[in-house]
Amino acid sequence: MKTGLYFGSFNPIHNGHLMLANYLVEYGGISELWFVVSPQNPFKQKLSLLPDYQRLELVHRAIDGFDKFRACDVEFNMPKPSYTIDTLTYLSEKYPKREFYLIMGSDNVANFPRWKNADQILANYHIIVFPRKDCAVGELANHPNVEIVETPIIEISSTFIRESIAARKDVRFYMPPKVWEYVDEMNFYKR
Repeated sequence: MKTGLYFGSFNPIHNGHLMLANYLVEYGGISELWFVVSPQNPFKQKLSLLPDYQRLELVHRAIDGFDKFRACDVEFNMPKPSYTIDTLTYLSEKYPKREFYLIMGSDNVANFPRWKNADQILANYHIIVFPRKDCAVGELANHPNVEIVETPIIEISSTFIRESIAARKDVRFYMPPKVWEYVDEMNFYKR
């Protein structure tokens, strides 16, 4: 089964994440897409990161009722910071009948050579790259295990949502209703 792994902090998950995921399962040949909630990205600071279980709860609420989506907390019990190669290796061993595809935005391609065991990821896994504004894929686009998909460019970010909530802006239409309700009820991101 062709399974897409969409790694992220999902702090919070928003409609842009879901639109991309929907596009990949409906038009990109992915059978099932897992939202892998990462405890901490080694390239990002942990300043406004909600606790792991709350971000996982937001993902569960966002994908409720969608059979082709799954929330994945595999990295919660792995050493921190989490590295993609370790997660891919673990999941491949645990689910040998699945073919895992790493999903990443073109904005991550520039840092990809700095990832732990990047060559091993390229050699053993498929990577699906979706476009981000003003971010070219570069020479990685020519690798046989890299597929560039022309998804719609969606300019919504979790940072924008967090900053807007802190500024008391109404951003409920940027998130699924169940996610917005939980964020509002728990007073997340308000200063």
